[in-house]
Amino acid sequence: MMRSDPAPDTRQVELSGDPLTAALECPDSVLAIITGITGPSYRPLGEIMAFCGDRHVGSLSSGCIETDLARHAQQSLQDGPRVVRYGEGSPWFDLQLPCGGGLEITLIPRPCPQLLAEIAEARARRQPVGLVVTHDLALRRGDPGATGPTADGFRILLVPPPRFLIFGQGPEAAVFAGLVHAAGYPHLLLTPDPATIAQAEVTGAMTRLLHWPALPTDLAIDDRSAVILFFHDHDWEPPILARALESPAFYIGAQGSLRARDKRLASLRERGVSDGLDRLKGPIGLIPSARNPRVLAVSVLAEVLLAAA
Repeated sequence: MMRSDPAPDTRQVELSGDPLTAALECPDSVLAIITGITGPSYRPLGEIMAFCGDRHVGSLSSGCIETDLARHAQQSLQDGPRVVRYGEGSPWFDLQLPCGGGLEITLIPRPCPQLLAEIAEARARRQPVGLVVTHDLALRRGDPGATGPTADGFRILLVPPPRFLIFGQGPEAAVFAGLVHAAGYPHLLLTPDPATIAQAEVTGAMTRLLHWPALPTDLAIDDRSAVILFFHDHDWEPPILARALESPAFYIGAQGSLRARDKRLASLRERGVSDGLDRLKGPIGLIPSARNPRVLAVSVLAEVLLAAA
């Protein structure tokens, strides 16, 4: 079956947006979900994309099928849910996936707003949630389990994104907060230095003034949170780290040399902290001895995301 070359796609594409949020805000949205993979794939099983009129939010390939998929999405608004396949096993042999293999994609038109709102509320509370595509191609909420086929359909596990709680002052803290903001991750920079706040806010980063060396009591830390310290005055560190080590944070680290690390550990032991000291990273970052704030920021972000994977 031969197909004519697709016309240029003039839709607005948002690769870093949230498809479920976009669908909640759009009455005629279509969710496209990868429910099957054969061989290699550019995106993982359970990846979601939203078609909202002239907007595409997210992606399911390197760009080779989205234009054609948009046509199927538009048709599903009239005909109802459908499953399409690209690559291996597809009837459209002129649309090949560069990485090989095959994709099964389920299209769900006009997903239930109440369901999307419930999922949005759970995600706002940073709770894992399951989204199930039933055998009759309907969506419902499910238990948070592994992504993949289940007895009642196909489940997508939605977990909170890594959240970055950044403490410190100076260019290292401000540049790192700006990078995290640019990457689209939830974050908060807590600093005692108004100049650091001003520098970070130029990048759009979220900030909060820290009045004394302590972890604020109203700051909840869950198991998808990372606590990173960028202090040159290391006296600020022990009270914050002592509380952080009591939390389920998946990553806790502090800037500084090996000598600074040894002093930090000694200070924590003097405060009576003994449990969990092996969780404390330092020096931080994948690039050894990075001193440039931008290099350090990239190095630390990569290390944290590796720990979150």
